[in-house]
Amino acid sequence: MTYLRISLLFLKDLFLRRNMILELAKQDFRSKYLGSYLGILWAFIHPTIYVAILWVVFQVGFKSQPAGDVPFVLWMLCGIIPWFFFSECLNSGTHSILENAFLLKKVNFSVGMLPIVKILSALVLHAFFILVIFVMFLAYGSPITLHCLQVFYYLFCTIVLLLGLTWITSSVIIFFKDMGQIVGMVVQFLFWMTPIFWSAKILPMKYLNMVKLNPVYYIVEGYRESFIYHVWFWQGHYELTAYFWAVTGCIFVFGAVVFRRLRPHFADVL
Repeated sequence: MTYLRISLLFLKDLFLRRNMILELAKQDFRSKYLGSYLGILWAFIHPTIYVAILWVVFQVGFKSQPAGDVPFVLWMLCGIIPWFFFSECLNSGTHSILENAFLLKKVNFSVGMLPIVKILSALVLHAFFILVIFVMFLAYGSPITLHCLQVFYYLFCTIVLLLGLTWITSSVIIFFKDMGQIVGMVVQFLFWMTPIFWSAKILPMKYLNMVKLNPVYYIVEGYRESFIYHVWFWQGHYELTAYFWAVTGCIFVFGAVVFRRLRPHFADVL
């Protein structure tokens, strides 16, 4: 109960600073493209070009076979887009406090906002990516159903998981600089452990159960179930949903507690 109370107090403090968090997120998003001729347009040009490259490589070049009744490029996009959001937020959130160490001297500034700022900044681009998925499905004549709306549920799942993880990594990296390299290796490992370019259906059940221990599996497959398989998240996934929220809930509470406990020592180390 003590840990839960600490995490709730932490969340209350962040909620009271929600306006500042939004302003910092806008500033962070703009600063990534500050000084370039096209400015913020680069944020949308890059994903558009990337999607075009994927289409040419897999649909035209490799002539990849459809995944079921859906073209391979659509199946892959539904996996790689949530993965890009997850990996970008985890990497940037891990270094968010180190990059803004000067803010630690400001008494009224809550550095717990910084990982959230990175997530919200990346969310702008991810929202554009989700729009791209809709456009691609319409271009291929694939049906858009109400199931597609539950992508926002899986987006919420991703954000909660990322908040817990980045609170842990962003606070630990201040005392243990190798954390950045460890996060990078874990991200690479999770990429190949997550069915992004390969289908989980090819695995024997004993190996599939191991893959399902990866929380990102739930999110990636959730995007596909929203756009491709048209399955509601509460249909036939009770155990997997319960497992995801149990793990994510523990990470979220643990992350808030670790951050609150280590926060008073940040200035001494930096």
